[in-house]
Amino acid sequence: MTAWQATPALARAVVLAAVGVLGAVTLGEPVVIVLVSPFLVVTLMSVLQRPRAAARVDHRLDHVSLHEGQGTVSRLHMTGADEVETVTRVAQRVPYVAMRPTGGALVALAGDDHDLNLSPRRWGRRQLGSENVALTSRWAGFRLGVVTLGGQEMYVLPARAPYDSRAEAPAPVGLVGAHRSRRNGSGTEFSGIRPFASGDRLRRIQWRTSLRTGALHVVTTRAEEDSAVLVVLDALVDLGRSDGIDGEASSLDLGIRAASALAEHHVRRGDRVGLRVLGAHDVRLAPAAGQRHLRRLQGLLARTHIERGHLPGGFALGVSGGTVVYVLSPMLDDGVVTAVATASRRGLPVVVVDTLPPDLRMAVVEGTDVALADLAWRMRRLDREDLLRHLAATGCPVVPWRGPGTLDEVLHRLARRAQLPSVRVR
Repeated sequence: MTAWQATPALARAVVLAAVGVLGAVTLGEPVVIVLVSPFLVVTLMSVLQRPRAAARVDHRLDHVSLHEGQGTVSRLHMTGADEVETVTRVAQRVPYVAMRPTGGALVALAGDDHDLNLSPRRWGRRQLGSENVALTSRWAGFRLGVVTLGGQEMYVLPARAPYDSRAEAPAPVGLVGAHRSRRNGSGTEFSGIRPFASGDRLRRIQWRTSLRTGALHVVTTRAEEDSAVLVVLDALVDLGRSDGIDGEASSLDLGIRAASALAEHHVRRGDRVGLRVLGAHDVRLAPAAGQRHLRRLQGLLARTHIERGHLPGGFALGVSGGTVVYVLSPMLDDGVVTAVATASRRGLPVVVVDTLPPDLRMAVVEGTDVALADLAWRMRRLDREDLLRHLAATGCPVVPWRGPGTLDEVLHRLARRAQLPSVRVR
């Protein structure tokens, strides 16, 4: 409805005023006109101030892409609404999107604030519900609407989880970065003192040692390189309940938020970060650096959806030497466990981040024996713990995600192990 229509209030005022005037004339009682005079005034003022121009309404979001927990505003834009007095707006509620006003309904004067404040509480593509908007003229005589506005779409990126690590990369293989290399070069980390050789820079001369020995000596330093990082996310299953950023987190929630935090941390340190989402489509993003690449990576995480199934027996992570691999998975798929064990035996620095919620209880299908289902789940967890122990025995650490400092000790151990001679299985 895009044209102004008389409201039921105006119709009642017209009927009562007409009946009163007719009754006063018929019965000869002028006092009746006095009784219906308020309705006469309302009818007269509504007709005199009837809107002439057709109004148009539309709504827009201030931001169509933002992180979990952040807020935006859905603004209502009106044209030709000079004669509008009241705006009524009702928005359909959708899961994982908080609104203010809470119910998504507001009534305000045309000159007041009639915008909706929105805050997505979970990552992913969020399709907002449709809205009904009605405009009312002065004296509530005429109304435009209800006008139905289609739902808007927003992309919600994973929350910026507080994560930081001071651990160095186990095997940096790049050109320039913040990680200490195993080879000497033009860095800032002290390595040793050696005799002067042709090509050494004069500013590297160590004068105290040179004067003591009678021969020129120079200071050597470790090179600083960047590292290649691959984040592998298991999207084969989502276990547990998801209540958004303020409540319980499912296994996929933990995995996606941890993947985003790890990627942001390594990009901030200048590393090249790649992404692989395990599922039916096997989404891959080649390693690269920079904030633009991080934004693209987080966008892929936001578009992740559950793809139930199992990985084939010959599945491999497909990474080269020197790449640090983070596998974020509940480790319930045999294909994932086998691929991780194979990569670890090859000598690759692989870290498994366990995303299975600690207090998870499986939902029981109606008609199933609860005790039997609980026994089956406990047996499955015991089998999983046994697999993780065998995986840790191969040199692949398994740690639960705990936010800042989760991987410091693990990466320190991998960096020390990388400096030792080892035999790799090809």
